[in-house]
Amino acid sequence: MKKAIYPGSFDPMTFGHLDIIERSSKIFDEVVIGILNNSAKKSLFSVEERVEIARDLTKQYGNVTVDSFDGLMVDYAKSIGANIVIRGLRAVTDFDYEIQIAQTNKVQYPELETIFMTTALNYSYLSSTIVREFASYGGDISRFVPAEIIPKIKAKYNV
Repeated sequence: MKKAIYPGSFDPMTFGHLDIIERSSKIFDEVVIGILNNSAKKSLFSVEERVEIARDLTKQYGNVTVDSFDGLMVDYAKSIGANIVIRGLRAVTDFDYEIQIAQTNKVQYPELETIFMTTALNYSYLSSTIVREFASYGGDISRFVPAEIIPKIKAKYNV
């Protein structure tokens, strides 16, 4: 069985993330969306809220589960028996960062393989940071995130 982890902060989850999740669900037997609980980072949503949102947005995929973790992703991957990491790439700049992380993870967990998936062209510009920036000024984020989470995002910014 091929069990993969798709780690990230998903703050908030975007159409780009969902594209990677849908495509991954067709390739791997099981995909675990691993939501990082990084207490050092100021998040828009709590880890519990991000888990709930991710579960709601991915409930149609029978082989996708959502969990949260603290600490190193390689340790979490080992603990759940995942030996594949899925990472989305939007541009060359993403690759420069991601290849370093993948190589470091491989040193720590030699059985771990990193699979890079290019984002669909229509989401290649999209990031959670852009969503938060637009939302903070009351901008239209309907092309960035599913409609059901827009009110949750807007509530965080009181817009």
